[in-house]
Amino acid sequence: MIDESIICAISTAPGTGAIAIIRLSGKGCIDLADALFVSPSGKKLRASASHTVHFGSIYEDQQLIDEVLITLFRAPHSFTGEDSVEISCHGSTYIQQRLLQLLINTGARLALPGEFTQRAFLNGKMDLSQAEAVADLIVSSSAASHKMAMTQMKGGFSGELIKLRTALLHITSLLELELDFSEEDVEFADRTELRRIASNIETLLNRLCRSFSLGNVIKNGVPVAIVGNTNVGKSTLLNALLREDKAIVSDIAGTTRDAIEDTINLNGVLFRFIDTAGIRKTEDTVENIGIERTFAKIAQASVVLLLTDLSRGTDTFENYYRQVKEHLSPEARLLIILNKTDQVKDPLTTLETIKLCTCGEKLIAISAKTGQNLELLIDELLSTVNLNNLNSGDVIVSNIRHYEALSHALTAIQRVISGLDSPISGEFISQDIRECLHYLGEITGEITTDEVLGNIFKNFCIGK
Repeated sequence: MIDESIICAISTAPGTGAIAIIRLSGKGCIDLADALFVSPSGKKLRASASHTVHFGSIYEDQQLIDEVLITLFRAPHSFTGEDSVEISCHGSTYIQQRLLQLLINTGARLALPGEFTQRAFLNGKMDLSQAEAVADLIVSSSAASHKMAMTQMKGGFSGELIKLRTALLHITSLLELELDFSEEDVEFADRTELRRIASNIETLLNRLCRSFSLGNVIKNGVPVAIVGNTNVGKSTLLNALLREDKAIVSDIAGTTRDAIEDTINLNGVLFRFIDTAGIRKTEDTVENIGIERTFAKIAQASVVLLLTDLSRGTDTFENYYRQVKEHLSPEARLLIILNKTDQVKDPLTTLETIKLCTCGEKLIAISAKTGQNLELLIDELLSTVNLNNLNSGDVIVSNIRHYEALSHALTAIQRVISGLDSPISGEFISQDIRECLHYLGEITGEITTDEVLGNIFKNFCIGK
Protein backbone atom coordinates (compact mmCIF):
# COMPACT_ATOMS: atom_id res chain seq x y z
CA MET A 1 0.00 0.00 0.00
CA ILE A 2 1.33 3.45 -0.95
CA ASP A 3 1.14 5.98 1.86
CA GLU A 4 0.03 9.33 0.41
CA SER A 5 0.41 11.32 3.64
CA ILE A 6 2.56 14.45 3.50
CA ILE A 7 6.11 13.81 4.68
CA CYS A 8 8.78 16.41 5.37
CA ALA A 9 12.47 16.42 6.27
CA ILE A 10 15.60 18.54 6.13
CA SER A 11 17.50 17.25 3.09
CA THR A 12 20.79 19.09 3.57
CA ALA A 13 23.53 18.00 5.92
CA PRO A 14 23.13 18.83 9.63
CA GLY A 15 24.70 22.08 10.80
CA THR A 16 24.87 25.72 9.81
CA GLY A 17 25.42 26.72 6.19
CA ALA A 18 24.49 29.42 3.69
CA ILE A 19 21.23 27.65 2.77
CA ALA A 20 19.29 24.56 3.75
CA ILE A 21 16.60 22.63 1.90
CA ILE A 22 13.44 21.24 3.47
CA ARG A 23 11.58 18.77 1.31
CA LEU A 24 7.89 17.84 1.31
CA SER A 25 6.13 15.12 -0.65
CA GLY A 26 2.64 13.69 -0.72
CA LYS A 27 -0.91 14.47 -1.70
CA GLY A 28 -1.78 18.03 -0.62
CA CYS A 29 1.77 19.22 0.10
CA ILE A 30 1.44 22.15 -2.35
CA ASP A 31 -1.72 23.38 -0.57
CA LEU A 32 0.04 22.98 2.79
CA ALA A 33 2.99 25.11 1.62
CA ASP A 34 0.56 27.62 0.09
CA ALA A 35 -1.06 28.19 3.47
CA LEU A 36 2.27 29.31 4.97
CA PHE A 37 3.89 31.06 2.00
CA VAL A 38 3.35 34.70 1.00
CA SER A 39 4.56 35.81 -2.44
CA PRO A 40 5.21 39.54 -3.16
CA SER A 41 3.04 39.16 -6.30
CA GLY A 42 0.24 37.53 -4.36
CA LYS A 43 0.28 34.53 -6.72
CA LYS A 44 -0.61 31.21 -5.12
CA LEU A 45 1.57 28.13 -5.44
CA ARG A 46 -1.43 26.00 -6.37
CA ALA A 47 -1.88 28.17 -9.48
CA SER A 48 1.74 27.73 -10.57
CA ALA A 49 3.22 25.24 -13.02
CA SER A 50 5.52 22.36 -12.17
CA HIS A 51 9.28 22.93 -12.07
CA THR A 52 8.99 26.61 -11.17
CA VAL A 53 10.74 28.54 -8.40
CA HIS A 54 9.00 31.19 -6.30
CA PHE A 55 10.43 33.84 -3.97
CA GLY A 56 8.51 34.86 -0.89
CA SER A 57 8.24 34.65 2.88
CA ILE A 58 6.97 32.13 5.40
CA TYR A 59 5.07 33.36 8.44
CA GLU A 60 3.83 31.79 11.66
CA ASP A 61 1.09 33.70 13.46
CA GLN A 62 1.98 36.75 11.38
CA GLN A 63 5.59 36.54 12.54
CA LEU A 64 8.20 36.33 9.76
CA ILE A 65 10.34 33.21 10.03
CA ASP A 66 12.42 33.56 6.85
CA GLU A 67 12.52 34.68 3.23
CA VAL A 68 12.68 31.55 1.08
CA LEU A 69 12.64 30.08 -2.40
CA ILE A 70 10.05 27.39 -3.06
CA THR A 71 10.41 24.93 -5.93
CA LEU A 72 7.34 23.02 -7.14
CA PHE A 73 7.31 19.55 -8.66
CA ARG A 74 3.92 18.22 -9.73
CA ALA A 75 3.12 14.51 -9.99
CA PRO A 76 4.25 12.43 -11.74
CA HIS A 77 7.21 14.61 -12.77
CA SER A 78 9.08 14.57 -9.46
CA PHE A 79 11.65 12.42 -7.72
CA THR A 80 8.98 10.60 -5.71
CA GLY A 81 6.34 10.60 -8.44
CA GLU A 82 4.08 12.63 -6.11
CA ASP A 83 3.48 16.35 -5.73
CA SER A 84 6.63 17.66 -4.05
CA VAL A 85 7.88 20.95 -2.65
CA GLU A 86 11.41 22.03 -1.77
CA ILE A 87 11.89 25.02 0.52
CA SER A 88 15.30 26.71 0.30
CA CYS A 89 15.82 28.75 3.46
CA HIS A 90 18.79 30.31 5.23
CA GLY A 91 21.03 27.73 6.86
CA SER A 92 20.46 28.69 10.48
CA THR A 93 19.68 25.56 12.50
CA TYR A 94 17.06 27.60 14.37
CA ILE A 95 15.29 28.53 11.11
CA GLN A 96 15.45 24.93 9.85
CA GLN A 97 13.93 23.50 13.00
CA ARG A 98 11.32 26.27 13.25
CA LEU A 99 10.14 25.65 9.67
CA LEU A 100 10.17 21.87 10.14
CA GLN A 101 8.06 22.14 13.30
CA LEU A 102 5.66 24.52 11.54
CA LEU A 103 5.15 22.02 8.70
CA ILE A 104 4.50 19.19 11.19
CA ASN A 105 2.04 21.36 13.14
CA THR A 106 0.23 22.18 9.87
CA GLY A 107 -0.36 18.57 8.82
CA ALA A 108 2.86 16.98 7.63
CA ARG A 109 4.79 14.28 9.44
CA LEU A 110 8.53 13.70 9.73
CA ALA A 111 9.80 11.39 6.99
CA LEU A 112 11.36 8.06 7.88
CA PRO A 113 14.94 7.30 6.71
CA GLY A 114 14.88 6.80 2.94
CA GLU A 115 11.13 7.37 2.68
CA PHE A 116 11.38 9.79 -0.27
CA THR A 117 13.37 7.20 -2.25
CA GLN A 118 11.06 4.41 -1.10
CA ARG A 119 8.10 6.34 -2.50
CA ALA A 120 10.00 6.82 -5.76
CA PHE A 121 10.37 3.03 -5.94
CA LEU A 122 6.75 2.32 -5.01
CA ASN A 123 5.54 4.85 -7.59
CA GLY A 124 7.58 3.21 -10.35
CA LYS A 125 10.14 6.01 -10.77
CA MET A 126 12.99 3.52 -10.33
CA ASP A 127 13.50 -0.14 -9.51
CA LEU A 128 14.93 -1.35 -6.21
CA SER A 129 18.52 -1.69 -7.44
CA GLN A 130 18.43 1.92 -8.69
CA ALA A 131 17.01 3.06 -5.35
CA GLU A 132 19.90 1.39 -3.53
CA ALA A 133 22.31 3.10 -5.92
CA VAL A 134 20.96 6.45 -4.68
CA ALA A 135 22.28 5.60 -1.20
CA ASP A 136 25.62 4.49 -2.66
CA LEU A 137 25.88 7.75 -4.61
CA ILE A 138 25.30 9.84 -1.49
CA VAL A 139 28.13 8.13 0.41
CA SER A 140 30.51 7.77 -2.55
CA SER A 141 33.93 9.07 -1.52
CA SER A 142 36.00 8.46 -4.66
CA ALA A 143 35.72 8.80 -8.43
CA ALA A 144 35.48 5.02 -8.77
CA SER A 145 32.63 4.59 -6.27
CA HIS A 146 30.84 7.61 -7.77
CA LYS A 147 31.12 6.17 -11.29
CA MET A 148 29.88 2.78 -10.15
CA ALA A 149 26.85 4.24 -8.34
CA MET A 150 25.97 6.51 -11.28
CA THR A 151 26.04 3.58 -13.72
CA GLN A 152 23.68 1.60 -11.51
CA MET A 153 21.39 4.55 -10.78
CA LYS A 154 21.02 5.28 -14.51
CA GLY A 155 19.83 1.71 -15.02
CA GLY A 156 22.98 -0.03 -16.21
CA PHE A 157 22.50 -2.96 -13.83
CA SER A 158 18.75 -3.01 -14.44
CA GLY A 159 19.43 -3.22 -18.18
CA GLU A 160 21.54 -6.34 -17.70
CA LEU A 161 18.79 -7.92 -15.61
CA ILE A 162 16.17 -7.12 -18.25
CA LYS A 163 18.29 -8.98 -20.84
CA LEU A 164 18.50 -11.98 -18.52
CA ARG A 165 14.78 -12.00 -17.74
CA THR A 166 13.85 -11.68 -21.44
CA ALA A 167 16.04 -14.66 -22.35
CA LEU A 168 14.70 -16.74 -19.45
CA LEU A 169 11.09 -15.97 -20.35
CA HIS A 170 11.81 -16.99 -23.95
CA ILE A 171 13.11 -20.39 -22.80
CA THR A 172 10.27 -21.09 -20.40
CA SER A 173 7.57 -20.01 -22.85
CA LEU A 174 8.84 -22.47 -25.48
CA LEU A 175 9.12 -25.29 -22.93
CA GLU A 176 5.63 -24.68 -21.56
CA LEU A 177 4.17 -24.41 -25.05
CA GLU A 178 5.69 -27.77 -25.81
CA LEU A 179 4.06 -29.22 -22.68
CA ASP A 180 0.65 -27.91 -23.80
CA PHE A 181 0.99 -29.85 -27.07
CA SER A 182 2.84 -32.85 -25.65
CA GLU A 183 0.12 -35.30 -26.73
CA GLU A 184 0.37 -34.15 -30.36
CA ASP A 185 4.13 -34.87 -30.59
CA VAL A 186 4.95 -31.29 -31.66
CA GLU A 187 8.40 -29.91 -30.74
CA PHE A 188 8.50 -26.16 -30.22
CA ALA A 189 11.77 -26.08 -28.26
CA ASP A 190 15.03 -27.00 -29.95
CA ARG A 191 17.07 -28.03 -26.91
CA THR A 192 20.36 -27.26 -28.61
CA GLU A 193 19.25 -23.66 -29.15
CA LEU A 194 17.78 -23.43 -25.64
CA ARG A 195 21.05 -24.68 -24.18
CA ARG A 196 22.96 -22.02 -26.10
CA ILE A 197 20.68 -19.32 -24.66
CA ALA A 198 21.01 -20.78 -21.15
CA SER A 199 24.82 -20.89 -21.49
CA ASN A 200 24.83 -17.21 -22.46
CA ILE A 201 22.76 -16.44 -19.37
CA GLU A 202 25.20 -18.43 -17.22
CA THR A 203 28.14 -16.48 -18.69
CA LEU A 204 26.52 -13.14 -17.89
CA LEU A 205 25.56 -14.21 -14.36
CA ASN A 206 29.11 -15.46 -13.81
CA ARG A 207 30.54 -12.13 -14.95
CA LEU A 208 28.23 -10.18 -12.63
CA CYS A 209 29.08 -12.44 -9.67
CA ARG A 210 32.82 -12.15 -10.32
CA SER A 211 32.56 -8.36 -10.46
CA PHE A 212 31.45 -8.28 -6.81
CA SER A 213 35.00 -8.65 -5.48
CA LEU A 214 36.00 -5.50 -7.39
CA GLY A 215 32.77 -3.67 -6.60
CA ASN A 216 33.11 -4.38 -2.90
CA VAL A 217 36.62 -2.94 -2.66
CA ILE A 218 35.68 0.12 -4.74
CA LYS A 219 32.71 0.79 -2.48
CA ASN A 220 34.41 0.16 0.87
CA GLY A 221 38.04 0.87 -0.01
CA VAL A 222 40.80 -1.53 -1.05
CA PRO A 223 42.15 -3.13 2.17
CA VAL A 224 45.97 -3.02 2.10
CA ALA A 225 47.83 -4.72 4.98
CA ILE A 226 51.36 -3.51 5.71
CA VAL A 227 53.21 -6.42 7.33
CA GLY A 228 56.72 -7.60 8.16
CA ASN A 229 59.27 -7.99 10.92
CA THR A 230 59.57 -5.39 13.69
CA ASN A 231 61.32 -2.11 12.85
CA VAL A 232 61.32 -2.57 9.07
CA GLY A 233 59.50 0.73 8.54
CA LYS A 234 55.81 -0.28 8.43
CA SER A 235 54.60 2.71 10.45
CA THR A 236 56.90 5.04 8.52
CA LEU A 237 55.42 3.76 5.25
CA LEU A 238 51.86 4.23 6.54
CA ASN A 239 52.66 7.81 7.53
CA ALA A 240 54.30 8.45 4.16
CA LEU A 241 51.30 7.13 2.22
CA LEU A 242 48.81 9.08 4.37
CA ARG A 243 51.06 12.16 4.45
CA GLU A 244 50.53 12.53 8.18
CA ASP A 245 51.95 11.11 11.42
CA LYS A 246 49.21 8.59 12.00
CA ALA A 247 51.34 5.84 13.56
CA ILE A 248 54.04 6.12 16.21
CA VAL A 249 57.52 5.61 14.77
CA SER A 250 60.19 4.36 17.16
CA ASP A 251 63.46 2.41 17.12
CA ILE A 252 62.03 0.27 19.93
CA ALA A 253 60.85 -3.10 18.57
CA GLY A 254 57.18 -3.95 19.10
CA THR A 255 55.90 -0.36 19.28
CA THR A 256 52.83 -1.20 17.14
CA ARG A 257 50.77 -3.75 19.07
CA ASP A 258 47.40 -3.36 17.34
CA ALA A 259 46.28 -2.67 13.81
CA ILE A 260 46.09 1.01 12.87
CA GLU A 261 43.82 1.85 9.93
CA ASP A 262 43.19 4.91 7.80
CA THR A 263 41.95 5.63 4.29
CA ILE A 264 43.24 7.80 1.47
CA ASN A 265 41.97 8.58 -2.02
CA LEU A 266 44.65 7.79 -4.61
CA ASN A 267 43.78 8.86 -8.17
CA GLY A 268 40.06 8.34 -7.60
CA VAL A 269 40.35 5.01 -5.74
CA LEU A 270 39.83 4.66 -1.98
CA PHE A 271 42.53 2.61 -0.23
CA ARG A 272 42.28 1.44 3.38
CA PHE A 273 45.81 1.00 4.74
CA ILE A 274 46.35 -1.17 7.80
CA ASP A 275 49.58 -0.92 9.79
CA THR A 276 50.06 -4.15 11.74
CA ALA A 277 52.13 -5.42 14.62
CA GLY A 278 55.58 -6.70 13.61
CA ILE A 279 55.87 -10.47 13.15
CA ARG A 280 58.43 -12.00 15.53
CA LYS A 281 58.77 -14.48 18.39
CA THR A 282 58.05 -12.81 21.71
CA GLU A 283 57.04 -13.69 25.26
CA ASP A 284 54.95 -10.52 25.55
CA THR A 285 51.28 -11.60 25.81
CA VAL A 286 49.88 -8.32 24.50
CA GLU A 287 52.30 -8.23 21.56
CA ASN A 288 51.39 -11.83 20.68
CA ILE A 289 47.72 -10.83 20.52
CA GLY A 290 48.75 -8.06 18.11
CA ILE A 291 50.68 -10.54 15.96
CA GLU A 292 47.64 -12.86 15.80
CA ARG A 293 45.60 -9.87 14.60
CA THR A 294 48.27 -9.23 11.96
CA PHE A 295 47.68 -12.70 10.52
CA ALA A 296 43.91 -12.05 10.57
CA LYS A 297 44.39 -8.79 8.64
CA ILE A 298 46.57 -10.59 6.08
CA ALA A 299 43.72 -13.05 5.45
CA GLN A 300 41.22 -10.18 4.98
CA ALA A 301 43.37 -7.94 2.77
CA SER A 302 43.10 -7.55 -1.01
CA VAL A 303 46.74 -6.40 -1.17
CA VAL A 304 49.53 -7.27 1.26
CA LEU A 305 52.72 -5.21 1.39
CA LEU A 306 55.45 -7.39 2.92
CA LEU A 307 58.24 -5.06 4.05
CA THR A 308 61.80 -6.08 4.61
CA ASP A 309 64.73 -3.96 5.77
CA LEU A 310 67.46 -4.01 3.11
CA SER A 311 70.06 -2.98 5.67
CA ARG A 312 69.47 -6.20 7.66
CA GLY A 313 70.12 -8.57 4.76
CA THR A 314 67.96 -11.63 4.04
CA ASP A 315 68.64 -13.96 6.98
CA THR A 316 65.09 -13.90 8.37
CA PHE A 317 63.16 -12.81 5.29
CA GLU A 318 62.29 -16.28 3.99
CA ASN A 319 60.71 -17.26 7.32
CA TYR A 320 58.44 -14.19 7.36
CA TYR A 321 57.62 -14.62 3.68
CA ARG A 322 56.48 -18.21 4.32
CA GLN A 323 54.26 -17.17 7.26
CA VAL A 324 52.59 -14.41 5.24
CA LYS A 325 51.96 -16.76 2.30
CA GLU A 326 50.29 -19.25 4.65
CA HIS A 327 47.71 -16.66 5.73
CA LEU A 328 47.23 -14.94 2.36
CA SER A 329 43.80 -15.37 0.72
CA PRO A 330 43.83 -16.88 -2.81
CA GLU A 331 42.47 -13.66 -4.37
CA ALA A 332 44.92 -11.32 -2.64
CA ARG A 333 48.03 -9.85 -4.24
CA LEU A 334 51.39 -9.85 -2.45
CA LEU A 335 53.95 -7.12 -3.08
CA ILE A 336 57.47 -7.39 -1.63
CA ILE A 337 58.61 -3.94 -0.48
CA LEU A 338 62.36 -3.55 0.01
CA ASN A 339 62.61 -0.63 2.40
CA LYS A 340 65.47 1.62 3.57
CA THR A 341 67.27 1.88 0.23
CA ASP A 342 68.73 5.12 1.59
CA GLN A 343 70.77 3.05 4.08
CA VAL A 344 72.26 0.56 1.59
CA LYS A 345 74.97 1.41 -0.93
CA ASP A 346 74.57 -1.65 -3.16
CA PRO A 347 71.15 -3.38 -2.78
CA LEU A 348 71.57 -5.61 -5.87
CA THR A 349 72.90 -8.63 -3.97
CA THR A 350 70.00 -8.51 -1.52
CA LEU A 351 67.53 -8.06 -4.38
CA GLU A 352 68.81 -11.14 -6.20
CA THR A 353 68.69 -13.25 -3.03
CA ILE A 354 65.08 -12.26 -2.31
CA LYS A 355 64.07 -12.94 -5.93
CA LEU A 356 65.25 -16.54 -5.53
CA CYS A 357 62.94 -17.25 -2.57
CA THR A 358 59.84 -15.31 -3.64
CA CYS A 359 58.94 -17.20 -6.81
CA GLY A 360 58.47 -14.19 -9.04
CA GLU A 361 56.56 -11.90 -6.65
CA LYS A 362 56.66 -8.20 -7.56
CA LEU A 363 59.59 -6.44 -5.84
CA ILE A 364 59.69 -2.69 -5.27
CA ALA A 365 62.66 -1.00 -3.63
CA ILE A 366 61.73 2.16 -1.70
CA SER A 367 62.72 4.44 1.12
CA ALA A 368 59.65 5.21 3.23
CA LYS A 369 61.71 7.80 5.12
CA THR A 370 62.82 9.85 2.07
CA GLY A 371 59.90 9.00 -0.20
CA GLN A 372 62.13 7.40 -2.86
CA ASN A 373 60.09 5.30 -5.36
CA LEU A 374 56.89 5.84 -3.38
CA GLU A 375 55.13 6.78 -6.63
CA LEU A 376 56.12 3.40 -8.11
CA LEU A 377 54.41 1.69 -5.17
CA ILE A 378 51.27 3.82 -5.61
CA ASP A 379 51.16 2.99 -9.34
CA GLU A 380 51.41 -0.69 -8.51
CA LEU A 381 48.58 -0.38 -5.98
CA LEU A 382 46.38 1.33 -8.56
CA SER A 383 47.11 -1.42 -11.08
CA THR A 384 45.59 -3.98 -8.69
CA VAL A 385 42.20 -2.29 -9.10
CA ASN A 386 42.78 -1.73 -12.83
CA LEU A 387 40.00 0.81 -13.37
CA ASN A 388 41.44 1.75 -16.76
CA ASN A 389 40.03 -1.50 -18.17
CA LEU A 390 36.50 -0.52 -17.17
CA ASN A 391 34.27 1.08 -19.78
CA SER A 392 31.75 3.74 -18.80
CA GLY A 393 28.90 1.27 -19.28
CA ASP A 394 30.45 -1.67 -17.41
CA VAL A 395 28.22 -2.99 -14.65
CA ILE A 396 29.92 -3.84 -11.36
CA VAL A 397 28.01 -5.46 -8.51
CA SER A 398 28.80 -3.87 -5.14
CA ASN A 399 25.74 -4.78 -3.07
CA ILE A 400 25.87 -7.98 -1.01
CA ARG A 401 22.09 -8.47 -1.41
CA HIS A 402 22.45 -8.36 -5.20
CA TYR A 403 25.44 -10.71 -5.11
CA GLU A 404 23.58 -13.31 -3.05
CA ALA A 405 20.55 -13.18 -5.36
CA LEU A 406 22.78 -13.48 -8.44
CA SER A 407 24.59 -16.46 -6.89
CA HIS A 408 21.27 -18.23 -6.33
CA ALA A 409 20.19 -17.39 -9.89
CA LEU A 410 23.49 -18.78 -11.20
CA THR A 411 22.92 -22.08 -9.35
CA ALA A 412 19.41 -22.28 -10.81
CA ILE A 413 20.54 -21.66 -14.40
CA GLN A 414 23.25 -24.30 -14.01
CA ARG A 415 20.48 -26.77 -13.10
CA VAL A 416 18.61 -25.62 -16.22
CA ILE A 417 21.64 -26.42 -18.38
CA SER A 418 22.02 -29.80 -16.70
CA GLY A 419 18.34 -30.49 -17.35
CA LEU A 420 18.61 -29.53 -21.01
CA ASP A 421 21.50 -31.98 -21.36
CA SER A 422 19.35 -34.80 -20.01
CA PRO A 423 16.05 -36.30 -21.15
CA ILE A 424 14.01 -34.97 -18.20
CA SER A 425 10.67 -33.29 -18.74
CA GLY A 426 10.54 -29.61 -19.63
CA GLU A 427 8.23 -29.12 -16.65
CA PHE A 428 11.15 -29.61 -14.23
CA ILE A 429 13.40 -27.33 -16.29
CA SER A 430 10.70 -24.65 -16.26
CA GLN A 431 10.62 -24.83 -12.46
CA ASP A 432 14.36 -24.05 -12.30
CA ILE A 433 13.87 -21.17 -14.74
CA ARG A 434 11.08 -19.74 -12.57
CA GLU A 435 13.42 -19.96 -9.58
CA CYS A 436 16.09 -18.05 -11.53
CA LEU A 437 13.49 -15.40 -12.45
CA HIS A 438 12.45 -15.18 -8.81
CA TYR A 439 15.97 -14.29 -7.64
CA LEU A 440 16.43 -11.69 -10.40
CA GLY A 441 13.05 -10.22 -9.43
CA GLU A 442 14.28 -9.87 -5.84
CA ILE A 443 17.05 -7.54 -7.03
CA THR A 444 14.78 -5.17 -8.96
CA GLY A 445 11.97 -5.29 -6.41
CA GLU A 446 9.45 -7.07 -8.61
CA ILE A 447 9.41 -9.73 -5.90
CA THR A 448 9.86 -8.30 -2.43
CA THR A 449 8.37 -7.99 1.06
CA ASP A 450 7.78 -5.13 3.46
CA GLU A 451 10.50 -6.59 5.68
CA VAL A 452 13.07 -6.46 2.86
CA LEU A 453 12.07 -2.90 1.96
CA GLY A 454 12.31 -1.88 5.62
CA ASN A 455 15.83 -3.30 5.93
CA ILE A 456 16.98 -1.53 2.76
CA PHE A 457 15.58 1.93 3.37
CA LYS A 458 16.30 2.12 7.11
CA ASN A 459 19.98 2.62 6.22
CA PHE A 460 19.27 5.75 4.17
CA CYS A 461 19.68 9.20 5.62
CA ILE A 462 16.54 11.11 6.61
CA GLY A 463 15.55 13.51 3.83
CA LYS A 464 16.47 11.09 1.04
